[in-house]
Amino acid sequence: MITDPISLMDNREPAPVYSPLALLHLFHLSSPALPVGAYAYSQGLEYAIDSGQLKNAADVADWLSGVLLYGLGQLDLPVLMAAYRAWENDDWLAVNEWNFFLRACRETSELLLEDEQLGVALQRLLLDLGVSADALQTLKVKPSFAIMFALAGHHWKIPLTDLMHSFAYSWLENQVAAATKIVPLGQTAAQKLLLQLLPEIPKAIAKAQTLPAADIGASLPGQVMASSLHEYQYSRLFRS
Repeated sequence: MITDPISLMDNREPAPVYSPLALLHLFHLSSPALPVGAYAYSQGLEYAIDSGQLKNAADVADWLSGVLLYGLGQLDLPVLMAAYRAWENDDWLAVNEWNFFLRACRETSELLLEDEQLGVALQRLLLDLGVSADALQTLKVKPSFAIMFALAGHHWKIPLTDLMHSFAYSWLENQVAAATKIVPLGQTAAQKLLLQLLPEIPKAIAKAQTLPAADIGASLPGQVMASSLHEYQYSRLFRS
């Protein structure tokens, strides 16, 4: 039985007090220089643009806003929250349950492969950076990215809400970078798009924090179809 992440949250927690290193680790995790290869994936965005479904920055903004709220906000972020609490409590059973659950929610081979490859890359990096090998070895199958991100946040004592902001921002920045190459967008237009979508991150986090466990999961038919069709796209820049 998967534990409801909301029951593990105390919404009356005081504002976090950072150590300087925790703040720097937060920046580190959200940096595009983090060597996990996230830049190589578009999560169906490339096909949606190539097929003419998305024609300009406004179309891309609508697409990314929807994926952020109903994808990350309804799946990745609540699982990140639950996994963080599971790591915090040394609850290896819950860690594995949430990892299996998140993998099962990837509806195409590309989306699952992306999650696996990012997760394994971050797992390898964390091991090299001194995260406990015992914790990493508790996973029974290849880790999802959010599961490893949660472990990194716990290890470096990054407050959970801030970790969720870092995860969502990193995702958004990579998606905007992909759109910059595919639409294509100029650098200024890309920055305007990023700024336009930043207010959507707190909305997605608020959704994740109040979502009952029974409602966790995402089905975005448009993104799933784009991801499926991208597997057969003749010419492409991205791996998903």
